Amino acid sequence: MEKTMAVYDVEPRYADRFADVTNQKEKVPFQVVAFTSLEALKEYAREHTIEILLISSAVPKELVKEIPAGQVVVLADGEVVPAPKEYPSVYKYQSTDSIIREVLAHYCEQPKTAEYVIVGTKAKILGVYSPIGRCLKTSFSWTLGQQLGKNGKTLLVSMEEYSGFSRLVGEEMQSDLADVFYFYRQGNCSFARLSSMIYTWGNLDYIPPVRYPEDLGQITGEEMAEFLTRIASESSYEMLVVDMGNVGRHAIPMMDACDAVYMPVKDDCVSAAKLEEFEAYLETSGKRGLLEKIQRVKLPYHSGFGRRDTYLEQLVWGELGDYVRQLLKGK
Repeated sequence: MEKTMAVYDVEPRYADRFADVTNQKEKVPFQVVAFTSLEALKEYAREHTIEILLISSAVPKELVKEIPAGQVVVLADGEVVPAPKEYPSVYKYQSTDSIIREVLAHYCEQPKTAEYVIVGTKAKILGVYSPIGRCLKTSFSWTLGQQLGKNGKTLLVSMEEYSGFSRLVGEEMQSDLADVFYFYRQGNCSFARLSSMIYTWGNLDYIPPVRYPEDLGQITGEEMAEFLTRIASESSYEMLVVDMGNVGRHAIPMMDACDAVYMPVKDDCVSAAKLEEFEAYLETSGKRGLLEKIQRVKLPYHSGFGRRDTYLEQLVWGELGDYVRQLLKGK
């Protein structure tokens, strides 16, 4: 049964807009219901269970207590919030994505928050890996995710040490892949918890890559493969795109978990030699079967896209975007 997040603000249009936008976001594991009056909210609460109540700081504490809810979060007009101490708060005039991340983070802090599974079709896991460097692997992963996201819920997971994501999207990330694995290892990574650490750009949801490269050394290939399989089985995503970075031997168990693997290649003799060594390694390690999953892709190189703050948009609509669209049509 879908859980409910009720929203009430003294500005009626605010609650309506928030609900409209949030209900279109696949990563939010709640049905958001907007209310334009306290009386309507109270009446609804008498007949329905409210898991999260997002309510204006202008509503007196005594009235808030009359509305039964699993978690109350206050919508504050100012960043310095004069909210009741027993209720956490979020700044209302920020992006919907930021509000949702903060609300879900508060929700998951409750000891009674139960982990639940979203039942659906298992997501397809598409890996991107190459033993060759400087082959547009990260740009391809991002563009592939954006194109897939147009037709279905898509999540990007990057194992890059220095991905540059936060600089490219112009947003400071409050959590990253290392934080996700902290909760995962504790057995406390429900879809609600995961959603509180997921960011969105365009058509694509993504888990921010690690901020500190040493954190990647704490994640084994087997652990990542298990994590990906679980997300594919238990979340509402239809596609997972995994940029495997330069994970060396850890790539093998991750590739095992993938339905298909795209491998960017280049024509020079050094790149060809690296590919031969990689295939020889698969032979000697008893993993020759992985070759059937691998599709080599020779990506169109670009000389430059000018300004960094528009690079991601130009990827989608440039040569690489055209290449990915044709690649997906041919599947």
